Amino acid sequence: MQTTDKQASRRPAIWNPLAQRVTQRATLSMPIVMALCAANFIAIGAVIAPGRLLAGEPIKIAVFDVDATPPIGSAMAYQPVRRLDELTLRCRGLVILGSQEPIVLCAVDWIGIANEGHDAFREGLANAAGTSPERVAVHALHQHDAPGCDFTAEKILAELGVEGYSRFDGKFHREVIDRTARAIQEAIPNAVGITHYGVGQAEVKEVASQRRISGPDGKIKATRTSSTKDPAVRAEPEGIIDPSVSLLSFWKDQQPIAILSYYACHPQSYYLRGIPSPDFPGIARFIRGQDLNNTLHVHFNGAGGNVTAGKYNDGAEANRMILATRLADAMRQAHASTQRFPLSSDDVTWNSLPVTLPTARHLIETDLVARLREVPAKGYVSLADQLAYLRRVQAGHKIDISCLGVGKARCLHLPGELFVEYQLAAKAMRPDLSVMMAAYGDYGPGYIGTERAYQEGGYETQASSSNVDPSVESLLIDVLGQLFQQSDPPSDAK
Repeated sequence: MQTTDKQASRRPAIWNPLAQRVTQRATLSMPIVMALCAANFIAIGAVIAPGRLLAGEPIKIAVFDVDATPPIGSAMAYQPVRRLDELTLRCRGLVILGSQEPIVLCAVDWIGIANEGHDAFREGLANAAGTSPERVAVHALHQHDAPGCDFTAEKILAELGVEGYSRFDGKFHREVIDRTARAIQEAIPNAVGITHYGVGQAEVKEVASQRRISGPDGKIKATRTSSTKDPAVRAEPEGIIDPSVSLLSFWKDQQPIAILSYYACHPQSYYLRGIPSPDFPGIARFIRGQDLNNTLHVHFNGAGGNVTAGKYNDGAEANRMILATRLADAMRQAHASTQRFPLSSDDVTWNSLPVTLPTARHLIETDLVARLREVPAKGYVSLADQLAYLRRVQAGHKIDISCLGVGKARCLHLPGELFVEYQLAAKAMRPDLSVMMAAYGDYGPGYIGTERAYQEGGYETQASSSNVDPSVESLLIDVLGQLFQQSDPPSDAK
């Protein structure tokens, strides 16, 4: 039977070359897998204690939701705010409370939160929740008409006396951190007891498409940007994507208290308007919030670094609502198909690995400093971002990669603009679990491609876009394997 382009895009994860290698590795015994991991342990710090709650203890959820919209005149990633729209940017999430340290999950409608900005966010929320930063996950959704946050770059620019980078002014970002911390403190006394968790999944139709279009020589011949006007590029097959939106929900009897959704795609329909916008994922989240008005909906962007809506979007304004309703429809279907299971503290785990990601060879401090003083500020990923990340790694900073376990669900928390192959590989590693992934945690690394992608060329893996070395693939795959093993109950360990 002939396979159509549409069918090819729906092939299971095993068709992804990276996922295929991972699946082959997953068939090995656990001792062998751990031996394979050992070669990369030099880049991985000590394992954080799993933090399993005491058996039988009740779980409670405290939810928070604050406005994260910058005021008129303040800087965003690309342009200053010229006016405000009907929908605001949100910083929202939940605190999972039990007999041990709380767990905080937070999603922000910003383009990225990097380096010491990410540290400050986690530390502020951790202090408010009475927990440690290692048990806090903060992720941006990566909307482009939105602020970016990097306190390390802000400090470097002040040190060098470089002007023109107003987007690194952290006054507003610190206000949002303080506002969110207060919201958490106010929410915890009103935490709700949870009786069940739920998992659901549905296909999102005609939204996501592979960003990188390969030519016959295996090199990238075209980039399908978020809004692609060239009809020939839009006509290319969907390519490698994860077509599913996945939900993890927390329930008190028959009432969902919070629903977390995960979907991998760049969130732009159009931008560069000077109007803060949560774009189509934020609108889809809003629609679902109106469907279930007593439930907090928290959306996370998955590994969508090389995935956009470009096949289905030419930039026309009407497409924003079309894409939003398609995503909202899939969220609705995923909720309708949700399977619910009883929940107690022995079903909840948190594991974290502090990791040093290998820096790209093109990051040379003296060169970055010289160019930063000479080259005008332009774009979002800039010389200031790159110098900030390089100095962080040189100072010994590690990025926490973590996994929340809730029964048969696993939610992975990773940094940067991760390629979708990592998400597909994670799902291929554990087909017995409901695996979900949030990327765009610490934005310091920028794009994180596969090893093969760095040989293919293209925008995402060029020197101005990615701050990591191609060897990052092997390291991350090993880390994912370790987190999966640690998240299994002792009785399930192989």
